Amino acid sequence: MPSSLSPRAERLFLLTLAGIQFSHILDFMIVMPLGPVLMRAFGIGTHEFGLLVASYSFSAAISGVLAATFVDLFERKRLLLFSFSLFALSTLACGLAPGYATLMVARGLAGVFGGVMGALVQTMIGDVIPYARRARASGLVSTAFSMSTVAGVPLSLWLANRFSWRAPFFLIATLSLMFILVGIRILPELRHHLSAEKRSHLLSATFAVLGDMNHLRALLYSALIIFSGFTVIPYITVYAVNNVAISPHDIPFVYLAGGAATLITARFIGHWADKRGKVEVYRLVALAAMVPLAVVTHIGVVPLWSWLLCTTSFFVLVSGRMIPAMAIISSAAQPKLRGTFMSLNGTVQSLAMGLATTLAGFIISLDGAEKIAGYATVGYVAMAANLLAIGFASRIALHDLHSRPAVS
Repeated sequence: MPSSLSPRAERLFLLTLAGIQFSHILDFMIVMPLGPVLMRAFGIGTHEFGLLVASYSFSAAISGVLAATFVDLFERKRLLLFSFSLFALSTLACGLAPGYATLMVARGLAGVFGGVMGALVQTMIGDVIPYARRARASGLVSTAFSMSTVAGVPLSLWLANRFSWRAPFFLIATLSLMFILVGIRILPELRHHLSAEKRSHLLSATFAVLGDMNHLRALLYSALIIFSGFTVIPYITVYAVNNVAISPHDIPFVYLAGGAATLITARFIGHWADKRGKVEVYRLVALAAMVPLAVVTHIGVVPLWSWLLCTTSFFVLVSGRMIPAMAIISSAAQPKLRGTFMSLNGTVQSLAMGLATTLAGFIISLDGAEKIAGYATVGYVAMAANLLAIGFASRIALHDLHSRPAVS
């Protein structure tokens, strides 16, 4: 007979999901700091490298659309671990790629399965954790981002410098195998969403999600949050070196400081949102994020400690918005359609990420002194999207304020 998870089992469940997210996020992040190494190794320019980075996001977007047609037809644990296994093989293929074209294909495949995994992790949190504690749970799982920033990226870069650019991908594939074995033992089976009622056609669940205005508001809200961050994020390092006069050797300190801070604040924001209210805390954190969004995109030459203060605030507040936001978004879905909804949400977020990066790339340029021009305009675009997201937060109805489904 299905039963609720004990406090200990619930914590192990969340830690396992955090480990899975760690592998996925590190795999997504690592290509960007490896850019100079990969460009030298394959003799490619910035355009080809940009396509390599974008291949992951756009593949994840496509996989979200495809996953929406079947994700609610299968038991959650098996589908997650199956996708995770294919993700691990794709990441291993990245490390074994003999050339640029094969690496591009491998990155695309990693994005396909990584996109499914990301949606399933958030779906399982929504399935298992009651609304009253959901922001706290999201905060715990979101420490995967912090750990990727603090430990994963520096270790991967050290391995790349010590051995070759292939080493970080081998590391991620090995970690993925470890978390697959842990997941087999720890994750509960989740079947409550399965129904004996047959769908009229393959896209019926997708149409049901898209036919619900509350779902559409939540998806637009999600897109605005991601868009407001990723207009700025991809160009922070280039702006730091070219405009703020930060040494390239000091860039790892940005990730270390920001990741260490979010490791602490993510849990705090989650507890605060559960106690004070998800929408209210989201608004407060998102409004506070306007300050680092403005400062980071407008600041001139400053000492390293000043830049670290700006970027650490950026990491804490811009990423901190996502903790109450994901609790709101996952609760906006009708429980029986949550898997389909979260898959489509993954697609929307990936598209917003790619479009934001592309738009910002058109806005900014290098002037005659090799400094970035137009980054302030990018900041204004980010702040406008952030304000729109704040406005949408209170317009989303939450379906499962008091329900807690059974698990086995």
